[in-house]
Amino acid sequence: MIDIGINGAAGRMGRRLVALASEDEQLRVVTALERDGHELLGNDAGVVASVDAINTPLAAQVQNKPKVMIDFTVPEAFREALRVCRQQKIAMVIGTTGLTDDDYKAIDAAAEDIAILHAPNMSLGVNLLFALVGQVAERLGDDYDIEIVEAHHRFKLDAPSGTAMGLAEAICHATGKQIDKDFVHGRHGESTRKRGEVGMHALRIGDEVGRHSVHFGTLGEEITLAHKASTRDVFARGALRAAAWLADKPVGRYHMKDVLGL
Repeated sequence: MIDIGINGAAGRMGRRLVALASEDEQLRVVTALERDGHELLGNDAGVVASVDAINTPLAAQVQNKPKVMIDFTVPEAFREALRVCRQQKIAMVIGTTGLTDDDYKAIDAAAEDIAILHAPNMSLGVNLLFALVGQVAERLGDDYDIEIVEAHHRFKLDAPSGTAMGLAEAICHATGKQIDKDFVHGRHGESTRKRGEVGMHALRIGDEVGRHSVHFGTLGEEITLAHKASTRDVFARGALRAAAWLADKPVGRYHMKDVLGL
């Protein structure tokens, strides 16, 4: 059995991680963290997740040290979890989005002491999409315009989404473009497209779980690569698979492409 921890275990993603981990014969949730003062502290994490009790209560601090901690929270909670995991030598799978440049530097620094896997999207399909988008952008070149469109529920805090930024980074890595120089966020007024620029567009609508598409177009044809998630379980299952994969890895920084062997 692989002992794992869930940070933000009473949140929407946290509950699904607990529930799905309880169905996995190789995983055991031994730590379920929530913020100090949370109204559900002390309750069994399995019951909170609407499954059978797992004998692990929601707690504000690590009580039983896991092999890997999974973090799907907000930047503030992630920062504290990173500090604790680095201090206690607990590997981390990080799915939190909206991180700053300083956060990425902190992840790099922590990866000198623990194994860390960070991905803007834990879906296996999306991570395959990252690879495909980079290949297409490299092969087609600037003769083809590129537009990235993402859609999420009305409550999402960050825009563009972490996944959209992951798609942008895949394009940059393949083509040498720069996000702060070659990307345009939305358009209004007189906005004739410039050769080589990449458009980024964010929709916030209803209860949309997650939809991403990358459009490559030139005069006469268009290619679209797209992914749609209909349930958050795809992200939870990907994170659990990543945690199982990371459990025996040495210190360092890893990505979902490593899990997939890409």
